[in-house]
Parts: sequence; C-alpha cells; structure tokens
Amino acid sequence: MTIKDLQPSNVWENFYQLTRVPRPSKHEEKVREFLLHWAKERNIEAFTDKTGNVIMRVPATPGYENKKGIVLQGHMDMVPQKNADTVHDFENDPIETYVDGDWLKAKGTTLGADNGLGLALGMAMLESKDIQHGPLELLATYDEETGMTGAMALEPGILKGEILINLDSEEEGELCIGCAGGLDATAHHKYERKPMPDNHLCYSFAVKGFSGGHSGIEINKCRANANKVAARIIYALLTEADVKLLDMEGGTLRNAIPRECFTTLYVPANRVEQAKAIIDTIFAQVKNEYLVTDPNCHYLFEPYTCSENETCDPDECLYVEESTAIRYMQTIIACPDGVERMSDQMPGLVETSNNMAIVTIYKGDFYVKCLMRSSVDSAKDLLALKIRSLFALANIDIEFDGGYSGWAPNADSEILRIMKQTYTDMFGKEPHVMAVHAGLECGILSGAYPNWDMISCGPTLVSPHSPDERCYIPSVQKVWNYLLEVVKNV
Repeated sequence: MTIKDLQPSNVWENFYQLTRVPRPSKHEEKVREFLLHWAKERNIEAFTDKTGNVIMRVPATPGYENKKGIVLQGHMDMVPQKNADTVHDFENDPIETYVDGDWLKAKGTTLGADNGLGLALGMAMLESKDIQHGPLELLATYDEETGMTGAMALEPGILKGEILINLDSEEEGELCIGCAGGLDATAHHKYERKPMPDNHLCYSFAVKGFSGGHSGIEINKCRANANKVAARIIYALLTEADVKLLDMEGGTLRNAIPRECFTTLYVPANRVEQAKAIIDTIFAQVKNEYLVTDPNCHYLFEPYTCSENETCDPDECLYVEESTAIRYMQTIIACPDGVERMSDQMPGLVETSNNMAIVTIYKGDFYVKCLMRSSVDSAKDLLALKIRSLFALANIDIEFDGGYSGWAPNADSEILRIMKQTYTDMFGKEPHVMAVHAGLECGILSGAYPNWDMISCGPTLVSPHSPDERCYIPSVQKVWNYLLEVVKNV
C-alpha cells in the first residue's frame, strides 16, 4: 500500500502532490507556484498578497449564500529535518513517504504533514463539487515555522470570511482555542584560538539518536537536549583530561529539540583511554536519566579522519582558548532549557519554556540560538531576562527578536459551540477543548482581523519537526468527515 491508496483519496492526492514540491521554510517559491497552478486548473480564484501568502476563494453552494464565510488556514512551509545518514536536499528533493500499518511516515526526513495535511484538507474542500458550504476561502501562509512571517504580514481587508478554522493542530478529537507566544534569542561571542599542542590527537565526538521533536508541543515530554548533553561531557573532558575543543555544532532549527551534536577535539595521546572512560561514565548516566524518553541515544568517539578528497584547512585546526571553552560549556549547561513553568489556569499545559536549539562554535565565532514560548507575556519576558543575565555574566552578547503574543481563549466562541456539538453528534463523545504550547498563527492573524471567531483542529501527528514525524492515517478520514459537517452547520 502507498499514499495513493489511502482514503479520502482527494485529501491524500493533494498531500502527495505537496510532498513532490520542496517547501522548507523561507524557500516557498516552488510551493507557491504549485498552489496557484493547482487552483487555475480547477477554475478556483487564487492570488498572492504582496508578501507571498496564497489566498483561494470559492462561492457558497446554492442555498448557503447567507451562511457566514469560513477561512480555512494552514501554512505552506515545512520543517526540514533529516537523520545524519540521510542524503536529502530539502530545496530540491521530494519527500519520500511510506505506509507502515496505520501510519504514514517519511524515509529519514520530516514528513511535512505539519502543515501539508492541513493544506490538503483545505484544498480538497475547495475543489469538491458535492459538499454543502457557505463562502469558503483558503489562506496558505508562508514561513510559519521560522518566524510566522506570512501571518505577521497579512493585511486587513483581503479576506472576507468571519470565521477562521486553523488546520494546524495535531491531535484528532481536540479543539484548540489558545496558544503560546514566542521570542527568539541569539547569543554571539568572538573567541581567541590556539594551534594544536604537541602530543595531542584529533578526535571526533558526537552524541546522537536523541528523540528530539517539536519544541512546543513535545517540550513537556522532557526529552534530552543533545547540546546540553554534549556540553556536560565536554566540560568534564576539558577540566579532567586536558582535552581541547576545536568546534561544536548541535541542532538545526529553533523549533526542533536538538537530536544530535557534533564536536572535534584534541586529546592528549597518553590520555585517550581516560577521555573514553569519562565519556562512558557520563553517557551511562545520561542513558539512565533519559531511559524512557530517549532510549536510542548513543555516542561516537573516534579518531578524526578526513573525508575523501578533503584537504586539511589550517584555519580549521585551531582550538578554542582553554578558559573560554570552559566558560562556553558552563554557559550551555546553565542556560534554561525545557519546561520553565506549568500553567495554573489549565492543568497539564506548559505555560513557559525554552528550547536551547542551536549551538555553533566554529572559526572564532560562538553562537547560541533559543526559542522561548509562553502563554503569559510577562513570564516570557522574565525568562528572557534570566537568559540575558546568564549570558551577561559570561560576558557574551545576546539579542532578542521575532517576538509575538499568544492567542487568548474565548470560551463564548460560536464556532467552538458549533464544532463541539457537531463532534458530539457525529462520534458520541465531546471533543477535548484545550490550548497548546506552540505558536499557532491565530493570535497573530487576529491583529489584522480582530473580529474573527477562531478555532484550530487537525488530524493526529506524532513527533513533528523530527524525522520520526508520522500521521495516523484513520484520523484524516475522521477529520475530513467532521469538517464537511462543520461547514454545513455554520
């Protein structure tokens, strides 16, 4: 069985076509062109706003002209994550999918169901000729994953609908009515470098196989951060075995929990076994601490070897001055990461968190990049102050940008009432109404359209933002049937 055999066929066909089109964040040109062409082939009104969002529009079916207009909304970009041993160019290569029982997965990369399936559902609804609905629009925003740029740039008055149904939630049976805001942090420092000392050997050290995942929705699972694990071990190597640090690279995206971290070290020739023993001891502790959340984690420690046709660059052979390297590791270890505070208003919901997402130490430049989230703006500001204070004590500059507020729940929402009742009538149980510790676009979109009645739903996805991303196939049929009833009942 392949994706083309799945039901509902119109939804899965649209998603399949999206997997053929490269669409990593900030590289949406190809998918934008695809969406406009798709609409033109079906005589669906479609255009881009001046910033690059795609908007499609179909009229109401006969007898439904007086219904409130609905805006179906998703984002066209995807998170480009792959396993280290997977060869894939996200700007040019299609996503290769396969069916594993009730799950659709990708081969070594993110699946892009976040939010390709949301778009596919909206596209299927606009092209269908046998469903009943009022005026429908589809808003496909760009660059959601790295900055919510398209949502922030949306101008008032372009869209005509009164109700927004965001299709970017990731658990069938849940209706989301609120989300966290976010803030980016970037720390930078220049450091002194020194030449390779005598009687040292060059080694590669990496921690790998951590579960990673979505830095908002899955931050409550308390998975290990590969950057912090690596720093913990390297600190011991620096202070106990006279090891020198050349470079460090961990994490790739702000909104993904780091799964891998790679470093290059100089190890005294007579202390290699000691270094190996230190790594073994600490990593055994890590394995025990994260036995449930990260069962597949492992490390690599081996002599550095040049790849085929690689020539040694003397500029890459200089190491970080000893005291500076120790200070960097201390800062990484001390930096807040994971859940900062749980919500008092909604039990089980994370209120505030930080993802220490990216660490880069290379050729004289030290970078740390974080993504903070909170449903309480003042709590987000306090966390930013903590991180700023830490880096100030380490004499490292840090800047904050990309901030946005969360989406405040509206318990009196009409679309919430309709969707709760429709779900109960169809499936014999009430949906779970909740808020999410992630950056849905709803709160930002309400700035341009303050009168919108908003809600979010979607099929079940697991481990988005990681190569383990997968979609529960039966949930797509269920959400499709549900949406058909919702648009008829509004």
